[in-house]
Amino acid sequence: MNTYTAPRLAYLVSQYPAVSHTFILREVRHLRARGFEIRVASINDPDRSAERLTAEEAEEAAATYYVKRHGVGGAAGAALATLARHPGGFVRGLLFALGLGGTDVRRLLYGLSYFAEALMIGRWMQGHGLTHLHVHFATPASTVGLIASRAFPITFSMTVHGPDEFYDAPGYRLREKIAGASFVCCIGTYARSQLMKLSPVADWDKFEVSPLGVDPATFTPRPFRERPEPFEIICVGRLVPAKGQHILVAAVDRLARAGRAVRLRVVGDGPDRAALEHDVAARGLAGHVVFEGAVNQDRIRALYAQADAFALASFAEGIPVVLMEAMAMEIPCVTTCITGIPELVRDGIDGLLVAPSDDEALAAALGRLMDDAALRRRLGEAGRRRVEEKYDLSRNTDRLAEIFRRRLARGEAAA
Repeated sequence: MNTYTAPRLAYLVSQYPAVSHTFILREVRHLRARGFEIRVASINDPDRSAERLTAEEAEEAAATYYVKRHGVGGAAGAALATLARHPGGFVRGLLFALGLGGTDVRRLLYGLSYFAEALMIGRWMQGHGLTHLHVHFATPASTVGLIASRAFPITFSMTVHGPDEFYDAPGYRLREKIAGASFVCCIGTYARSQLMKLSPVADWDKFEVSPLGVDPATFTPRPFRERPEPFEIICVGRLVPAKGQHILVAAVDRLARAGRAVRLRVVGDGPDRAALEHDVAARGLAGHVVFEGAVNQDRIRALYAQADAFALASFAEGIPVVLMEAMAMEIPCVTTCITGIPELVRDGIDGLLVAPSDDEALAAALGRLMDDAALRRRLGEAGRRRVEEKYDLSRNTDRLAEIFRRRLARGEAAA
């Protein structure tokens, strides 16, 4: 008689928990609720102190293996143990890591660092009897995962979001990662198309479209305001140039100079904050723009509840989870017609799309929402239906669970 064995695997994340990666925590916990045994390793410590973590985040942090906490001693111990027990794997992993660096000294040093982390991950996995490693983002953490799969008898997969990795495919070693992965989850068809562009047709059957999602029961419709005064716009995301927040500030400036009662709440933090604050001050917008900083999920829903519109002026995106959150709460969204965003937001149906870098068009779209309560209501309600139909976390986790079960079973059969 066949007996069911719950899938067992490791997740590797660059930083866990992290405000900008909350969707990974949700994914892990939903998979566990479906019978998966998942252990999480993180290269770096959480992005906040313990007292600022939510209860769920604190629970995850307590069970997470943090690589850098073990320092040089941990790396040396892993190296000696691997060299003694898996000398062939040690050499394969080392040569592969050095090969990724080529003749660039800086890249060689990074390669050695990734190799040391890969040995620590591999030893940790062996200690828990785990043979498959999944990594979110085709960034350095997936490089560590790829090296680990060369040094240890484990398989490796990744979820690719884009678009940063696509802009520097050689630097991120995307070809090598695709070739070394047993399968690759793509958050949308745009991401899959970019990987197809970079890989031979023989590798295309590795690609699985696995959309992210949010819980509509958690992100519920906020109170609708017929005549808001001032009109509250919210923007959520890391403060980095790719998010285009300076364009949003310029659009708000246009509205303010036209005498419109408007307030923008910028939620998030990052290296661009000082420049944005200077931009706001130089434009005399201190009374119109509020910087909320990075906030927990406990606080973000309260900020969404105050919003009359959500704006994202990004130059580069995958398919933003923050848009899904806002849409689930029936907040009408204005964003840019780039990369994977049109897979989520259809212009005039689920939200409004404008060209990137066009602050005049962005201001006009926001002005339309300010002037038309019926439009705001229609787009907000349609946005929630879109999330319920295509980006429901539970349904999309079921889809991911099926991918893992099928692909891991195939790998075990091949082994």
